[in-house]
Amino acid sequence: MGKIVLVLSFLNLFLFADELAITERSFTNTCISCHKQQQIPSSLIYKRYLLKYSTNVRMEEAMFNYLKDPKKEYSIMPEPFFLKFPMKEKVEVDDQTLRKSIRTYLDTYNMKKKLILE
Repeated sequence: MGKIVLVLSFLNLFLFADELAITERSFTNTCISCHKQQQIPSSLIYKRYLLKYSTNVRMEEAMFNYLKDPKKEYSIMPEPFFLKFPMKEKVEVDDQTLRKSIRTYLDTYNMKKKLILE
């Protein structure tokens, strides 16, 4: 019985890791590649969201709403930003995938991970 539970646990772990890798690749291919191509500083955008919304839950909701209906009045970026960078196109992806990508973005640029305590 213990061996069966152990095998099922490992299978579950591998399936979850595979799903996480797929989400990471999707995020890199769709979001980050475009940001890099247009030279949009992702870490700067994260910091602006963090200053305005302060929690991951609020940042995720604000990003989700902006990406579903991108308008300047919903953006956290100042007006001069749009003189240099193009306005974001509406994202044509299902809500679950978009939320996973936003969570991956928030996890990638999380400031807490960069803090080092002695």
